[in-house]
Order: sequence, then structure tokens, then C-alpha cells
Amino acid sequence: MAVTQQLARIPAVYLAACRQTASASPDGDPRWDPPASDVLDLDWAPALLARLGEVSGLDEARLDALRQATDGDTALDLGFLNTHPHAIGPFGPVPTALSSAQVARVSELLDQIDMHSLLAALPTDEREAGYLIGHGADHIIGGPREYLLKHFNALRDFYLDAAKRHLLIVLWWD
Repeated sequence: MAVTQQLARIPAVYLAACRQTASASPDGDPRWDPPASDVLDLDWAPALLARLGEVSGLDEARLDALRQATDGDTALDLGFLNTHPHAIGPFGPVPTALSSAQVARVSELLDQIDMHSLLAALPTDEREAGYLIGHGADHIIGGPREYLLKHFNALRDFYLDAAKRHLLIVLWWD
């Protein structure tokens, strides 16, 4: 199974309940199980999306928002989600999160990104576009454009919904 980036949009009270459950459990199990409808599998898209923004000349504020949308922040203590044997992301960096205020700001900036313009800045040949992006984008079946558009739209929509619902987002690799 491939390691891919996962995101979950959750209420702060759910995170607090998981933290409390982990501390009360003899084995540290937080009972982390957000609803499937509030989880997004971004596959390997984060590095490709950031690179697309870089090579296409995306302005710094939106590029930073795109990175933050997939990197998260370490301000929220998620150590209890990274404890063996119940770690949610045992194959990657420690889980990170964005507060609901951060989610709202990132969502607003993601919604301002014109993905079609970014993709239009790539070479017309899909393989050349993939080479320019790097990170294996030249091997994506169907080419990088469709893949990046699909994953960006999913990311943007996920953040828009989280912002509307005042949720925070937890990110990990699994």
C-alpha cells in the first residue's frame, strides 16, 4: 500500500475528546475515527501542487496558503495521535493541524487560485509538463494536468466546507 496524504476535518471538541480518551486509555488509544465523508486522501498531490504553483508564478500569499493547506501547522499538540501502536501516520512526519481560523484563511486564498491559468502556464506536451513539475509527474497516466486539477479541486472544496462548518483540519501521511 502506498503512503499518501490524508486530511480530516473535525470539530475542536472531537479532537479534545480524542485527547482525553488517549490519556484515560491504558494503551493511549485516542479512538480516532473521523467520518469517511470528512476525510480526504490527497494521494501524492501535495508536492506536485506546490511545484505547479512555483513554476507557474503563483503569488507568494497563495503559494504559502497552498503549502499550508497540505503541510498544516504544529501549533496544536497532536502527540497523542502519534503514539504507538495507535499512531495515525506511522509512515510519515508527525500529524499536523490547522485551527478553524487558519482553515478559514487558507480556504479563502485557495478559492482565489485560478488553477486553469496555472495549468496553462505549463508546456503543452504532457510529458514535458511532467518533467518540469518533477516528483514523478511525468509518469502520471493521463498526464499531470488532469491529476492536478482533480486533486486541487478536491482540496479547495474540502477546505471551503471545513471553513463553512468552522472545523479544524488534521493532516497526516498514511
